Amino acid sequence: MIPTLLQKIHTRLQSYCLLLLNAVIHLLVLQSLLRGLLLWRNNLLAASIPFDEIIESFSVGMRFDLIITAYVMIPLVLYVLYPRGLNQHITTIWVTMIAGLITFLAVLELDFYHEFHIRLNSLVFQYLREDADTVLSMLWHGFPVLRYCLLWIILTSLFYWSFSNSSQWIENDTSSHTSYPARFAGFMVIAIITAFAARGTLRQGPPLRWGDAFHSQSLFANHLALNGSFTLTKAILAEFKRHQHSDWLNKMPMTEAIKTTQALLLTDSDHLVNAQRAPVYRTYHAGKGLASNRPLNVVLILMESFSAAFIDSTGHQYGITPAFDRLRQQGLLFNHFFSNGTHTHQGMFASMACFPNLPGYETLMQQPQGDTQFAGLLKIVHDRGYQSLYLYNGDFAWDNQQGFFGRQGMQTFIGRDDFINPIFSDPTWGVSDEDMFNRAALEFANMPTDKPFFAFLQSLSNHTPYALPDPLPVQPVTGFGELNQHLTAMRYSDWALGEFFRKAQQSDYYENTLFVIVGDHGFSTSQQITDIDLLRYHIPLLIIAPGIVKRYGSTRSIVGSQVDIVPIIAGLLGGNSTHGCWGRDLLNVNDEGFAVIKPSGSDQTTALFTGDMILVKQPRLATKLYHYSLGNKATATFVSDHPRQRLLNKQLEAYIQTAMDSLVHGKTGLQ
Repeated sequence: MIPTLLQKIHTRLQSYCLLLLNAVIHLLVLQSLLRGLLLWRNNLLAASIPFDEIIESFSVGMRFDLIITAYVMIPLVLYVLYPRGLNQHITTIWVTMIAGLITFLAVLELDFYHEFHIRLNSLVFQYLREDADTVLSMLWHGFPVLRYCLLWIILTSLFYWSFSNSSQWIENDTSSHTSYPARFAGFMVIAIITAFAARGTLRQGPPLRWGDAFHSQSLFANHLALNGSFTLTKAILAEFKRHQHSDWLNKMPMTEAIKTTQALLLTDSDHLVNAQRAPVYRTYHAGKGLASNRPLNVVLILMESFSAAFIDSTGHQYGITPAFDRLRQQGLLFNHFFSNGTHTHQGMFASMACFPNLPGYETLMQQPQGDTQFAGLLKIVHDRGYQSLYLYNGDFAWDNQQGFFGRQGMQTFIGRDDFINPIFSDPTWGVSDEDMFNRAALEFANMPTDKPFFAFLQSLSNHTPYALPDPLPVQPVTGFGELNQHLTAMRYSDWALGEFFRKAQQSDYYENTLFVIVGDHGFSTSQQITDIDLLRYHIPLLIIAPGIVKRYGSTRSIVGSQVDIVPIIAGLLGGNSTHGCWGRDLLNVNDEGFAVIKPSGSDQTTALFTGDMILVKQPRLATKLYHYSLGNKATATFVSDHPRQRLLNKQLEAYIQTAMDSLVHGKTGLQ
């Protein structure tokens, strides 16, 4: 009798182990197949990656998959302690639910990665916090939602069919109880194995880390090795810690960080107002500027997804932006200019509030720290008695635009609900760029002439789902594969910009207006240059104003970013301007320039551009330095043991530490 009982206990524990092993194998195979789908969706990025590096991505990726699998198996492992033990029914339900969730996230990530070149991270939460109607409309009209839903159902159903059928071969007798000591002994063995699996490695020291995925010089190969569920989980955990002081605040003594940052930013024409209170709040003595009989109007145009990688004026021959390229002949072009982030939100506060995109504060306009007055462009123009106007195709509730810029002092807002009988209005964002620019021309013509005006114009048509008028006033772009639709929208936005300037040049205000045209950010291409994905940040900055070419020339190759726009405008207006900008007047410095950038979301990667060099700093990885070139064939070459690397790293850390300290402690400007 005792041998029979022991045999039953042994058989039952064996069935538990086989059920768990079957679940683990199925989940690992599923995640590898989903990684293969991500590779297929982004096949152009993989075209130049050696096959052995792709294989290694899958190999390393399975270890990340094993971590996710181990954690989701914990409830089943605990179920072994239940008197009747684990059974096929409970196991099948739980594992299928987990497989459905993992598959859903992976299908979601197919176009998420294709659009942003990052694995799932806190950017997901940013969209979830936005207006639900707009987000759902963008997804419905911009992506093949039904096909992806069908794909999700098919994959989940196939998983269920395979797992349930294979589990039928496992003996699962639940007619009697297994003794507690036997169940506990079996549980301990399984729990130990699960704990090792959750580490992703058998080595001593720390478990498998994010940085272990970075085995290649190819950014996509490294990202392919990660697991979207893993990166999203890390982002969720980071959300709970986002209000804690960042490690960036402790890179060096604060006095040293401030001194290093001031050396980067201050010129002989800058005088600090109160160095103890605010480290970069200063008065800039610009001299005459662009001498004029009366104050210049200022128009800042932020062009959606206006990537320099597809503009002829920045070294290409695509013919996508003929209007901008004609305007370029009338103004001053900065051809080594970069966005501070990869999201319109960051382009707005960097260009207007001249504050950088910082780790943990990528959605600054929606965070408590953003509820303050930045000493940026609105302060400068209002100090001079300007009237101000913000004109936008869409809804000002998106990204808290009206709340943020209203706090900065913007006087008039004209958004999607203020357009009467627009030429075209899409169901997601609002009216077309043509409508926005037409309204701007009308508003400018009717501005009171007793004082100058400042206007902030923001385009939108060049954004998913690229809803455009029909018929189009331009020829659709062809020859760029899946980018055709995006680039057609870019060509349309360029046309609308050109039409606006055609009308403006016939107006009374044109000869007394300073126009600044800049992209909010670039977008994903088939090239991922360096670990920072260089081309997502390369944007044009074009300034058109009376006498600017004669005084400053037609091209500047100094490195700069959106936080430099306000100081440049201050310099062109002349006189004294008091501001708290984290950039400089690039027309009145003689060095190679610099730009500090950071991607959207919880990715803590940052970079410093200066001259022809990029320093890329990633958490838990060695800092990398590259030589880069832009133009028709953008390239980057890894540099090792460069004598400037330590200094550049210090400058990057000091800049971010000082800016973050100023933000956290309310020192972005003197009130």
